[in-house]
Amino acid sequence: MDLVTMLDALDRLTISKNPVWGKMSAQEMVEHLSDLLIMSRGLNNFTLNENDETITRRQQFLYSDKEMARNIAIPFRKDVIELRHNELALSIDEFTIEWLNFIEYYEENPGATEIHPYYGALDYEKWEKLHVKHFIHHFQQFELI
Repeated sequence: MDLVTMLDALDRLTISKNPVWGKMSAQEMVEHLSDLLIMSRGLNNFTLNENDETITRRQQFLYSDKEMARNIAIPFRKDVIELRHNELALSIDEFTIEWLNFIEYYEENPGATEIHPYYGALDYEKWEKLHVKHFIHHFQQFELI
């Protein structure tokens, strides 16, 4: 999934668009996608409390054709989401910047791995797979694809 494809999908999003499932607003969803991009550069201090077998199984999911489950509880996600921006367009701009930051980070640090609290230490390839699954999940949530 490239940036043009993602921005084409997000261009169909409106602030009044309701999700097919879940509680997030359109703008909360976009900022949530940016949050994961920020996480993938190691800018959060998450600890991992899972054994290697569990992490290996979870990472195998990233290489599967299975979709992410709907309405799952995420233990590290905040219950109250405070928007960072006053309008959806600014959140989409932030998403664009964070995608470019993600690409640049791994170009400059090709061997880097960063922690995801559920999937463990991920390198660029695994983060990219996670991002694509995650983006598709939320784009389907808002009927953008």
